[in-house]
Amino acid sequence: MEMRDFGLKVGVLVLSSDNNEPNTAERASNDSGSLITKCFTFQELYDATQNFSPDCQVDIGSFGNVYRGKLGETGEIVAIEHFDRNGPRGNREFLVQVMMLSILHHPNLINLIGYCAEDGNERFLVHEYLSLGSLDKHLHDRSSQEKPPIDWYTRIKIALGTASALEFIHHKAIPSVIYRNLKPSNILLDSDFNAKLYDFGLSLDLLADVYSFGVFLLELITGRRAVDMTRPPKEQNLVFWALRILKKPKKFPELADPLLQGKFPSQGFIKALAVAAMCLQEQQTARPMMSDVVAAIMSISSDDNLDDNMISLPHEAYVEHLT
Repeated sequence: MEMRDFGLKVGVLVLSSDNNEPNTAERASNDSGSLITKCFTFQELYDATQNFSPDCQVDIGSFGNVYRGKLGETGEIVAIEHFDRNGPRGNREFLVQVMMLSILHHPNLINLIGYCAEDGNERFLVHEYLSLGSLDKHLHDRSSQEKPPIDWYTRIKIALGTASALEFIHHKAIPSVIYRNLKPSNILLDSDFNAKLYDFGLSLDLLADVYSFGVFLLELITGRRAVDMTRPPKEQNLVFWALRILKKPKKFPELADPLLQGKFPSQGFIKALAVAAMCLQEQQTARPMMSDVVAAIMSISSDDNLDDNMISLPHEAYVEHLT
């Protein structure tokens, strides 16, 4: 496939709509049903990043170094991610990112502006620049004492945005799309802590995404990594550690991130644990659909209960999901 002529054929992969107006994919496509994503030259990106200056490097992403660039044509500030064609992810996954992010549009999915795929091994993704970077840095990086921990309500906002993106690709894309790579490092945050997913994987199992969301939600609640080899042996695997505690309601407070300092609604905390536990059901068919997860988290986010005191026993309606 010639990347310079990369017209993404929509075919049957169009986004559904709840009304009779043209859906996002249809509005963005040309008359032949193609989605055209801007193809940048290497020189354009070279100039935008001041010769890929170390001063412009802002992160190391899933595919390679990420640079903050300024497009000469428009002056727009963008993120430019270098993709190693010969790396472990391979050229196939580069094509997946361009295709998926070109045809799927949602407030909680990263906005792809374009790509560069010139001769040789140079591959770049150009997407919107999100000033707060990845959630992983805010949730797990304790190196900066100046950076305050994310409060409870912001964590729930991030969880809702993430769940909404998964619901969209699972249930409003035809056919359904599986994300596969859900983890804090693949969730970027704008200046208002709105979550945006990027880095689509290759998978065929919707319910695997639901399980991954359960792990992700536990990370938000506990502040712990999914796997942390620096912890005691019985605490290195977050899911195994948490599931043991979830069988003992009186120990639920141990699951709260200490950095929250108890500043969260007790019932909201219990509900969030219940959602995580349901997503982590060993039997796949017992896991909820992402639409149900979104509804549950919306209920948590709209909860006006501002009680900061932990309660020793959760309501029975939630305990049954946790034991």
